[in-house]
Amino acid sequence: MTSVRPTSVGLPSLAQLRALLAVADAGGFSEAAAELGVSQSTLSEAISKLEALAGRPLLRRGRTGTVPTPAGERMLTHARTAVQAAGDALLAAQEDTQLRGVLRVASFRSTATHLLPPALAAFRAQHPGVTVRLMDGETEGGGQELVRRGQADAAIVIEENWTDLRLTPLVMDEYLFVAPARRGSHPVTPEDLQGPLLLAPGPNSCNLRVMGYLRRCGVQPGRVTEIGEDSVILGMVAHGLGVSVMPRLALEPLPEGLVALPLPERLMRPLALATLPHRANLPVIRAFTDALLAALHRPHVPAPEPAAALPGGASLLH
Repeated sequence: MTSVRPTSVGLPSLAQLRALLAVADAGGFSEAAAELGVSQSTLSEAISKLEALAGRPLLRRGRTGTVPTPAGERMLTHARTAVQAAGDALLAAQEDTQLRGVLRVASFRSTATHLLPPALAAFRAQHPGVTVRLMDGETEGGGQELVRRGQADAAIVIEENWTDLRLTPLVMDEYLFVAPARRGSHPVTPEDLQGPLLLAPGPNSCNLRVMGYLRRCGVQPGRVTEIGEDSVILGMVAHGLGVSVMPRLALEPLPEGLVALPLPERLMRPLALATLPHRANLPVIRAFTDALLAALHRPHVPAPEPAAALPGGASLLH
């Protein structure tokens, strides 16, 4: 796009800001138009008017898609805040017993499989007017980044010392050593962790946590193979192609041919629900948080240990 001459002083509309966010997130006008349910011409007109107000191009078309210009990048953060604030104004006015709208929740695969279903079932029964959209909590910096950018309303994360997020402790999930069943159940030693080791990919939060644990234990694996799918890792371990270290929830139910044992020194994954502090008390987010906490205290949920039940729990949050 070429230079744009600014129009008379004015403020952008929410529709224009939504258009910018949609194109930036989707990486193209056609994808964004489909997401918003509008025509490409309508979307292009909204972007053109926004660029006229800004006095400069905000998007750039390239061979790999449409990306924000430097000015567009600077506008995106404020656009997300403005669009989110407008929506939150309506959410805040809702009655707890008549909730409506869309709730976006980011989660790990293992927590989406074992922790969320009971909570989602209870939440839907209580609030049928709310649609819950699940998002991949391991992409683009993790669920915490999706919450910070306003792309997710809440996310199940591995708790860290983030001062900009409201963190509600959920459960402590223990990492276990996974090996072929023929190894037997005798205690795991540091030598068992020498490898070959099969782990989730490097940017994955579990990989980072396990590799940090190995360094603290003075273990240097001879060979590490990174694999994106838990089921593939478990299949390879069962066939003697290596060993692994995985969270307990990711191992439920443990496939035949495998054994899962405690590590030489305990390693925990403290799971928490992350929200923006100023949004945590919106009725729909508060209701979901309550439903999730209530579901975790029911006996059929395979959560290893409630967060508050571990002795010295704060010392494990590293």
